[in-house]
Amino acid sequence: MHCLLVYCHPCPESFTAAVRDRVIRGLERARHRVDLLDLYASGFTAVMDAEERRRYHERGVNERRVGEHLERLRRAEALVFVYPTWWYGQPALLKGWLDRVWVPHATFTMPEGGKPIGRVLTNIRLIAAVSTLGSPWWWWTFLGQPGRRQLLTGLKVICHPRCRTLWMALHRMDSLSPERRAAFLDRVEARFARL
Repeated sequence: MHCLLVYCHPCPESFTAAVRDRVIRGLERARHRVDLLDLYASGFTAVMDAEERRRYHERGVNERRVGEHLERLRRAEALVFVYPTWWYGQPALLKGWLDRVWVPHATFTMPEGGKPIGRVLTNIRLIAAVSTLGSPWWWWTFLGQPGRRQLLTGLKVICHPRCRTLWMALHRMDSLSPERRAAFLDRVEARFARL
């Protein structure tokens, strides 16, 4: 399976970088191909300027600035996100990637006649996300798991009709022992090695 791994963290020494490495190791153990997209290292610009927004709905024109990213999405059979949860959602750079790259016609069809948006990226059969959170699980659940819902529910409806999802999260990140963090890394690698 061809996996596009979208990674988002500004610090190369972060725990999230260790998570990324273990996801890659697990995928490679399962003999999947990994296309790593490091949003910070690539210098991706999260900000959609006024002209880009004005042309957001224009087929083809809206792809010009993000064509390389769209090609990577079109090649992907799996989409894997690795990022920290900040303020209950994705870091601004990852949210900007979603805003700028997931454009109408190329990734979904616009709603018509009272229907929701339509599927375009039917090549994607799996969406997975691994994140760290400072909050406890119960609080994240009480708030409705906004970051998880955006990726696994919001994107799933425009991918393959039988698209599967996977969510792995490490809660209370800031207060866990090194042993608990290491155990999470082992679980992540083992889970992705079973895909």
